[in-house]
Amino acid sequence: MHYDTNLRNHGLKFDPFKALAVPRPIGWIATVDRDGVPNLAPYSFFNAVSDRPPMVMFSSGGHKDSLRNIEATGEFTCSLATYDLREQMNMSSAPVAHGVDEFGLSGLTAAASVHVRPPRVAESPAAFECRHWKTLEMPAPADGKAEPFIVVFGLVVGIYINDDFIHDGLVDTPAMRPLARLGYMDYSVLTPETVFSLNRPMASEDGRSATLVPGPWDGVYR
Repeated sequence: MHYDTNLRNHGLKFDPFKALAVPRPIGWIATVDRDGVPNLAPYSFFNAVSDRPPMVMFSSGGHKDSLRNIEATGEFTCSLATYDLREQMNMSSAPVAHGVDEFGLSGLTAAASVHVRPPRVAESPAAFECRHWKTLEMPAPADGKAEPFIVVFGLVVGIYINDDFIHDGLVDTPAMRPLARLGYMDYSVLTPETVFSLNRPMASEDGRSATLVPGPWDGVYR
């Protein structure tokens, strides 16, 4: 099948776009308002966009509390949403009234950050501390029935990692069992059984061919 995204003539029960742009990391974004009241919400349009310097982005459908707080304070954190915290992550997505503390609503503990005012999720095995860099408003929906998405870019100024997940100088990410967002109401989880490694191919001197060197990774990103 093929369909025109402007016409949305896919003929399916639901728009399949988010079922195909998968898997997507979940940005569990914590902010505080000017009065220090915390807010916590998961965003499925989230990812890293640079590692030199380390930067992340998330996209909000319209001006939600997370975006308003970041615009007011210039800071946020992003905690890793994991399988063990799936119920709490889901509860924190509830569209409750402004000023409601989703940490308390979800039964989570707010842990103090080092470099920014917003807290991280204490139960999460890892978190980024971020300072707002730039906001970009996306094109308005063609049908005019919804607010445009707004992309928030953040510079990562600090990273928390639970020491229990550091082995031989490497982060054991699969052991954390991070969640991934799929389409519809579906999620997936990264596990040790689903992770594999592939070395990068090496280009020849003339750049016209490539070979794959076997063996363990040498620690160089090529």
